[in-house]
Amino acid sequence: MLKQLMLKQVTLIKLPLLLLSIISLLGSSFVYAHGPSRLKVNESITINAPADKVWKAVGAFDSLAWLPPVTKVVMEKGPADQKGAVRVVYVGEQSVTEQLKKLDKEGMLLKYKISKNNTALLPVTNYQSTLTVKADGDKSIVTWKAGFYRGDPNNDPPENLNDETAIGAIVGLYKVGLENLKVIMEQ
Repeated sequence: MLKQLMLKQVTLIKLPLLLLSIISLLGSSFVYAHGPSRLKVNESITINAPADKVWKAVGAFDSLAWLPPVTKVVMEKGPADQKGAVRVVYVGEQSVTEQLKKLDKEGMLLKYKISKNNTALLPVTNYQSTLTVKADGDKSIVTWKAGFYRGDPNNDPPENLNDETAIGAIVGLYKVGLENLKVIMEQ
């Protein structure tokens, strides 16, 4: 009887330690299970050209003539000025597919998302972007912003698909695009 009582006491002492160990292990796995955070980029430029002229270039969902390194845009579905329109944007032989989410001509706002990723071309996933043009007297302020995730959602992504690479790619694209738009519009 004494032996059984001693075994019960040892078990009662070991049980809380075992439970604490299990909780501790589970807790740490929940920390690592969170995954990547949504990343954001916001770039703006002032252009010495009327907003209507700038919007005509920026608001054309079927053309990205102002955006290097785009080589062509092919409309895949719908009229280019209607929500749900789909375009394929090419850089050489690589492409991404984008869908128009909103086009507000009066408010000079264009919102789209990448519906078919290509992380070899653009190291991001779940990308959504908004372009706006605002009049500032006889000038225009163009703002291009996006929310997205890095190209690899795993906890230890390769360098070419991590947060820094994703942000760098989008910032680089936006700066080159906005600078080129400025040059074209100010001619």
